[in-house]
Amino acid sequence: MLSTDRRRLALVLGLAVVVGVFTATVPLLRDWFDLRVYYGTVDTWVHHGGRIYDYRVPGTTYGFTYPPFAALGMLPMALVGLPTAIAVALLLNLAALASVVAILVGPALRRYGWFGFALTACLLALFEPVRDTVSFGQVNLVLLALVLSDAWLLSSGRGRWAGVGIGLAAAVKLTPALFIVLLLLGRRRRAAGVATAVAALATGLAAWAAPGASRFYWTDALWDTARVGRLAYVSNQSLQGVLARLTAPEDPSRALWAAASLLVLCVWARRVSRALADEDWTAAFALTGLAACLVSPITWVHHLVWLLPSFAVLLHRHRPRVAAALYAVLCSSVVWLWFDDASGLDGFLGSNTYTWVTLGLLSWLPAGQPRGGRAALIRRARETLAAPRPAAPPIPAAADQSNPSSSGSAAAAGRAVASRRAVAPGRAAAPGRAVAPAEVAGLAGLAGADGPAAGTARVSSSVPTGSTRPAASNPQSSSERASSYTVNPPPA
Repeated sequence: MLSTDRRRLALVLGLAVVVGVFTATVPLLRDWFDLRVYYGTVDTWVHHGGRIYDYRVPGTTYGFTYPPFAALGMLPMALVGLPTAIAVALLLNLAALASVVAILVGPALRRYGWFGFALTACLLALFEPVRDTVSFGQVNLVLLALVLSDAWLLSSGRGRWAGVGIGLAAAVKLTPALFIVLLLLGRRRRAAGVATAVAALATGLAAWAAPGASRFYWTDALWDTARVGRLAYVSNQSLQGVLARLTAPEDPSRALWAAASLLVLCVWARRVSRALADEDWTAAFALTGLAACLVSPITWVHHLVWLLPSFAVLLHRHRPRVAAALYAVLCSSVVWLWFDDASGLDGFLGSNTYTWVTLGLLSWLPAGQPRGGRAALIRRARETLAAPRPAAPPIPAAADQSNPSSSGSAAAAGRAVASRRAVAPGRAAAPGRAVAPAEVAGLAGLAGADGPAAGTARVSSSVPTGSTRPAASNPQSSSERASSYTVNPPPA
């Protein structure tokens, strides 16, 4: 069906129309809400003498929630207007997404040329975490690209600068700090040290530039989850979000959440160790992204771009049907059906759908060399050990032994061969091994000179001088949801 460029172009254009119609008619656009938070924070800080964590988007309770270094990195926005900031953020997100795709599946896509990249762009435009990240003006894709750059450096043998991306990402948001633990588990101490040093230097730079904001963040704002949003909000697809919806309107038990998080981290450590044992850095980074989403107190739907490496692993391991099914779920916006009420069994199962997907991937994502593959490799290695050399055929007896001295010389040669084998160090004669004709001829001459048959004639030309030794074998969407973002915008 796709054998010609004309048919491929028709498919891409048709899919692009579907994506455009879907985006235009289904109320999923977030109107750059998070970017407005960033822009307002920086503008107030630079031009109006305000403090970073005091700013609120007009008409809402939402303000800046990231570490001070994130605000420092966004300072260039103070030099431009909001429309320009939106355009730059859009281009930056698209560039980051292109980098992520190139790192994860670039070599495979290049085999399909323009068609592979165009089809991938259309599919990613429908993927809810990606479209939310872009339309919110979020930073998730940039952080993912920074972290995956280290994965590429490690897997390609260019690990000298590995750790810089992870360190910068951890300074902007705390969740990527789990990747430093991954580097330690993988015995990449240099990369872990680089990541830690970069994160520390960036945090120190922010403390120098905004000491009051840094002090407030690390002693107060960091521990106040209410600043970020309601834990029970349906977009929170972390373990804490699941527990919060179960106990709403009461807050969930922190001890229960800590226990569940510890269990998830144990599963993560076990699975990632297997991946690292086989130098499977793509799977190791994918598993770490999954674990980070689960144990984070708040994981909004747009944070789930960290699942993209898992889809790459599924495709690399030839699980296209599983990848397609999970992709369809994450495009469906199914969790928003329980936006108003997540009670009951259906609410428990449906409102946490993305969490179940993340848990399932953490438990069953292919990582490392499969056990069956390892057993087969070991079996093949044993079977290909050096095979025993085939025994040489015995030398046929001479047809005519007319010269007695020749017979005596041949007998003396046979005794000399046996004597030589007996005294040769480290050499053992294989049972049934025949004496080579040249060996017989040479030793016969020795016997004629020094042996019992001295003075007799040498072996005659009738003694065979060759043999016939055989050659060796060659082995969501709803209008109610849209209005909810106008009346009560989502958390940053």
